[in-house]
Amino acid sequence: MTNFAADWPDDADGDVFRKLAAAGFEFGKSWSVDYNVDFATWPPPEPALELLRSMYGSLAVFPPDEGDAGYVQFQIVGPVTYEGVTSVQRRASSAMLPFGGVCESWGVMH
Repeated sequence: MTNFAADWPDDADGDVFRKLAAAGFEFGKSWSVDYNVDFATWPPPEPALELLRSMYGSLAVFPPDEGDAGYVQFQIVGPVTYEGVTSVQRRASSAMLPFGGVCESWGVMH
């Protein structure tokens, strides 16, 4: 296992990277990373979805269900790096800000 813990900031994303490293995650491989965009109101405006599609391609829309807030998800395949993940989150959040959206969560199945 490669230990990258010293390289990651002490924040929520850094915590995820430390957990992945502790689980033996293979950072050298390409993975499909799911990014979730949360919106202040549901449903998200169609122009927001159109913009996300133009930026990231196919979207999955998960409406609110049993008390859980809905979200929109897109995927990017490639290496999983702190800089890459956080830069995608910043870009998506910046684009969605006028629509009441924010991208603060992500995940990778391994």
